Amino acid sequence: MVAELKTLITFFGATGDLAKRLLYPSVFNLYKKGYLQEHFAIVGTARQDITDAEYQDMVRQSVSEGQDKEQVEAFLAHFSYEASDVTDAAGYASLKEEIEKASAKFGVKGNRIFYMSVAPRFFGTIAQFLKSEGLLADEGYNRIMIEKPFGTSYKTAEELQNQLTSAFSEDQVYRIDHFLGKEMVMNIAPLRFGNPMLNSAWNKDYIKNVQVTLAETLGVEERAGYYDQAGALLDMIQNHTMQIIGWLAMEEPKDFSDVAIREAKNQAFSSLEIYDEAGVNRYFVRGQYGAGKQEGHVAYTNEPDVPKDSKTNTYIAGELHFNTPRWEGVPFYIRSGKRMTKKTTRIDVVFKAGAFKFGGQQEPQETVLTIVVSPDEKITMSLNAKEVADNFSTQTVNLGWAPTAEQKAETPAPYERMIHDCLDGNASNFADWHGVATAWKFTDALSDVYAADKAPLEIYESDTMGPEAADKLLAQNGDAWVYRGE
Repeated sequence: MVAELKTLITFFGATGDLAKRLLYPSVFNLYKKGYLQEHFAIVGTARQDITDAEYQDMVRQSVSEGQDKEQVEAFLAHFSYEASDVTDAAGYASLKEEIEKASAKFGVKGNRIFYMSVAPRFFGTIAQFLKSEGLLADEGYNRIMIEKPFGTSYKTAEELQNQLTSAFSEDQVYRIDHFLGKEMVMNIAPLRFGNPMLNSAWNKDYIKNVQVTLAETLGVEERAGYYDQAGALLDMIQNHTMQIIGWLAMEEPKDFSDVAIREAKNQAFSSLEIYDEAGVNRYFVRGQYGAGKQEGHVAYTNEPDVPKDSKTNTYIAGELHFNTPRWEGVPFYIRSGKRMTKKTTRIDVVFKAGAFKFGGQQEPQETVLTIVVSPDEKITMSLNAKEVADNFSTQTVNLGWAPTAEQKAETPAPYERMIHDCLDGNASNFADWHGVATAWKFTDALSDVYAADKAPLEIYESDTMGPEAADKLLAQNGDAWVYRGE
């Protein structure tokens, strides 16, 4: 029997697509599992003027398919709604009244979570009004959950941080990067620290390089208005990729509390080398997809609503360096792009080749630990062994594990996990300010060079793994991408 988590969650943007598709089903799963029982309340708010019954009907449509009707209705009884204009201080009075009424009705003393499922420009405004208009609880906890992007540059991120921390302390701010809630990303820590063999070898003496790939097969689709301002650098590298890198590069924490984990990650982020213009051109490749052989796969600049002269990056590959004794001389390669051969998110840790050579036969190959995050989750490790033959040639054998269909069905979705962890006060899998700030400083250095058009823009054919320049980037270190789009 799990312990009941008593809380009141206020969803800002309660009638939006994210809430309907992901948030309400996630909360319902927590209810079915017993984390939420009798002492919880959900208050929805948005501009739309609807009744409690209409709001509950909207949530019902989100969660009821294939579910027990009686259980769904018991769940919906905890939902109420109050329309509000989040930019107007006067509108918070009625929302405060609704929150206090729901708290009393379901016996929730304090313990308030405010979930920002709204446009990022409203995050700071809402946070400040929550404090100034008295919506924060006097007992228990107050926490605010915000979606990415956390600003559009270091400057804007710092402005948002100042707004948030004028109302909430840093340990009350839960920045959601749903990649950190993915099961295989969460497997990095137990693989590293739960296996002495790997933990002892997780350094420059044994690891040749580390590779992180986030490949998409789709083009810009209907997102040209946003994407042409962000590109792959801000859409995928600044957030998802950098947060995964944090788990890979961090030192072993003193314990596995969320505070210690964040401290260890921050030590790694503090050692990340930030490049000047020469460094950007030496260590990074920016690309843009051209036309492909598949019908409809036109060049990025021929996509609807994309400027013909756009130089937006739809592909980024780069080499990161952490200036610590553990990682001296070890490159961390990252890449992300659209219209690539296959959709995948994966981590490849390449270990140095062994020295074994017998009777003039071939030398052993580099061994690789691979964590496939999505879509086909698995963990594999290649090892050198003797080939089944008369001579003493070596061959590569693969050890592997993948979750069963039953295990996948039981695995919490990222948003369910994130909401649960916030309820539980566990911030291990949320981005903190130091990591966000470092990621922005790092990517701002690249953005400045690209905005001034002081770096080549490599055009790559759609449905490939990116420009040749990305292969050459690794080749100059004697390395190669493990994943070739198979």
